[in-house]
Amino acid sequence: MSHAVPVIAIDGPSGAGKGTVARRVAAALGFHTLDSGALYRLVGLSALRDQVALTDEPALVQLTLALQLRFDQSPTGAQRIWLDEQDVTEAVRSEAAGLRASQVAALPSVRAALVTRQRACAVVPGLVADGRDMGSMIFPNAALKIFLTASTEERAQRRLAQLQAQTTPADLATVTADIVRRDHQDATRAVAPLRPWPDAVQIDTTGVPVDAVVARVLQLAVDRGIPTSRG
Repeated sequence: MSHAVPVIAIDGPSGAGKGTVARRVAAALGFHTLDSGALYRLVGLSALRDQVALTDEPALVQLTLALQLRFDQSPTGAQRIWLDEQDVTEAVRSEAAGLRASQVAALPSVRAALVTRQRACAVVPGLVADGRDMGSMIFPNAALKIFLTASTEERAQRRLAQLQAQTTPADLATVTADIVRRDHQDATRAVAPLRPWPDAVQIDTTGVPVDAVVARVLQLAVDRGIPTSRG
């Protein structure tokens, strides 16, 4: 599979900074973004809403194919996510939604149902896609593949800060345990397990400012000759 549209794939575990880096890189390049994690969270959220068991794979596939999704921005520039014309931005970012997403992502037929939807996001002038298998499964011929990581401790601190900013009750021990559990689910699933692939550039973001990570990714894009809509 080849893509005439340039794709930058950013993979890594929860809390490594994929979403923030992806959005800033896309803004700098004038590219579109794909938050693949949100898609799995939406499937899990829809299953909860419709009382579909996470073990009922055929029903989950039907639910996935019928999802009515919309992504846009708030007046402040923050991403908003709509499901059946309901704003579910906060619900999708909850810890419960994240854990359900990891369970859903382990189901081969659900992942297959989302492949076409994700690949359709690669449109001109280009795409920055973040997730856990963007460079390995969804866009294997991406022009640039990045694998972000960070220590468990730092990722837990980042997630706790996000939850506190949302006034969501949380404590460091619980958040850390959730991240460890999610890492295990993602790394041991039978289909597309989370791992850095040989052709991905690995960047450890522990203690590294976001601006520095973004600058490095942008320099790598320049080095790969990725065209931009602003240059």
